[in-house]
Amino acid sequence: MIYVKKLFRYISPYTRYGVLNIIFNLLYVLFSLFSISVLMPVMGILFKTQESVFVKPIYHGIGSASEYATKSLNYYITMQMEQHGPMQALAIISVAGAVMFLFKNLFRFLAVYELSFLRTGIIKDLRDELHHKVINLHTGFFSNQRKGDIMARITTDINEIQGTFLNSIEQLIREPFMIVSTLTLMIYLSPELTVFVFVLLPVSGFLISSIGSSLKKKSAVAQKLNGYILSLVEEHINGIRVIKAFTVEKNIEEKFENTTTEYRTAMISVLNRNAMASPISEFLGSLVIFTIVGYGGYLVLGGESDLKPQEFFVYIGLFYQILNPAKALTSAYYNMLKGSASAERIFEILETKNEITDKDNAKEIKLFEEDIKLNNITFKYEENENYVVKDVSFKVSKGKSVALVGQSGSGKTTIANLIPRFYDTTGGEILIDGVNIKDVSKKSLRSLIGIVTQESILFNDSISSNLTLGVDNVSEEEIIKAAKIANAHEFITNLPNGYDTNIGDGGNKLSGGQKQRLSIARAILNNPPILILDEATSALDTESEKLVQQALGNLMENRTSIIIAHRLSTIKNADSIIVMKQGEILEQGNHENLLNKKGEYYKLIQMQSFE
Repeated sequence: MIYVKKLFRYISPYTRYGVLNIIFNLLYVLFSLFSISVLMPVMGILFKTQESVFVKPIYHGIGSASEYATKSLNYYITMQMEQHGPMQALAIISVAGAVMFLFKNLFRFLAVYELSFLRTGIIKDLRDELHHKVINLHTGFFSNQRKGDIMARITTDINEIQGTFLNSIEQLIREPFMIVSTLTLMIYLSPELTVFVFVLLPVSGFLISSIGSSLKKKSAVAQKLNGYILSLVEEHINGIRVIKAFTVEKNIEEKFENTTTEYRTAMISVLNRNAMASPISEFLGSLVIFTIVGYGGYLVLGGESDLKPQEFFVYIGLFYQILNPAKALTSAYYNMLKGSASAERIFEILETKNEITDKDNAKEIKLFEEDIKLNNITFKYEENENYVVKDVSFKVSKGKSVALVGQSGSGKTTIANLIPRFYDTTGGEILIDGVNIKDVSKKSLRSLIGIVTQESILFNDSISSNLTLGVDNVSEEEIIKAAKIANAHEFITNLPNGYDTNIGDGGNKLSGGQKQRLSIARAILNNPPILILDEATSALDTESEKLVQQALGNLMENRTSIIIAHRLSTIKNADSIIVMKQGEILEQGNHENLLNKKGEYYKLIQMQSFE
């Protein structure tokens, strides 16, 4: 019920469809009762026990409405039989019954028709909000999550919500109406027989809940395993070359098959428990049917009750009609248990606190005019971990370049991630033009910064679409100019469709150097005043590096740059070089000064020269 309440807010935009569904379901229930009740006079005529009423009844108020309706129907049938004979009366009643069934099924269709708009609308809104949440969550969230599991929540778990929660909505609306109205009519016909129905309800409820107690737990395990399977598939596809190179196909297959075996075992438990609901409720229903037939036959044949044979047959029909709604409610109960596991996984993300947020009065900065300052910043990823950046301070003036060098794990990339607020500092502050970046809106801050990383992040789209990412109203001439500056125009024009060529998943149709030059051209089009280069040439061959290095030089012109690199060719011309080790600054100065000190920087250069 917790998750039903949480899902309720997604229903409100589609209230109109919900109201119409309720109206049509009420009409469906009404005509269902009429279609069964019309059998009573048919049976009365066939058994020749139909009560004859020759005087038209008079309506005496709501208290006698039921008696008035029954006597009016009997009066109409009596008149038909007197004037046209029993065959004519039977034919009229049969046609009336067929009309009742027609309207019953028409309103059933209309109820489902209206509900389809509500269900699909909720699923769309839920999926959109979940995707929006994932896109806007802080970067640190993804460090502890498997991509496949997140994908499973957006796809499989939301589909599970549709197949369980939302498919149960109509049952939860319609079936209680059907059960209450049918029970009311059954009580009217025979209070004695209806006692058995009320005995069944608590018994069946106890048995059903005892079977379903572990269904949610089993469903949660199955959904978690499903997310893990998607993660494995994503990892195996991305690492297919490594798998083949190390000939570990068999090991990978065994790991995957072990996981799918676990998933199969979990799903067997879920499906078996789910499948038990219908047979058990049907068995309980048939048990009561035979009890009712025996006891009801005794009442009718023994003259112990006023129950007429035709009323007894209609009573049996009503009880059969109440069985399906009872079974449907049982299925809905199981579906809710099963779906709650998926709902829990979805709302776990939706309710995750975003640790990187804008203040209510966050400033908008449009221009970068002076400098970037890091004042005694410290940072660690988790509360119980060691600091990866310790008391780091430096300044980058506008138009100048600073290079961060050091061994792997020295904190260089972490600092690059702190400046655009992918993470927030644990201590100290980062200022842009004297304003703490925590007081600035994330969008305006990041609009000032262009980032080129070692791994070129490109999308499965055309080259033009990738280059214009984040840029509005850009002309073809501007795109070509940016590509030329990035040394990318020549290879683009040699592609089959030029700038309209689709570059494949992650740009896998291009070489590493080509992808990197596209990333640089994209940064040029965005024209940021601040540039962060994070090992932008480390994964390239010598020829590609030369082209990319030239493109980077064009990109860095008249920009404030923070460069993270190992290669001398990238850092030697920086205005300032900061040497880091284990999160701390060891040395700081230009290339010549640091070489003359013959300290840590000198050792790094010597090692690189040796290599």
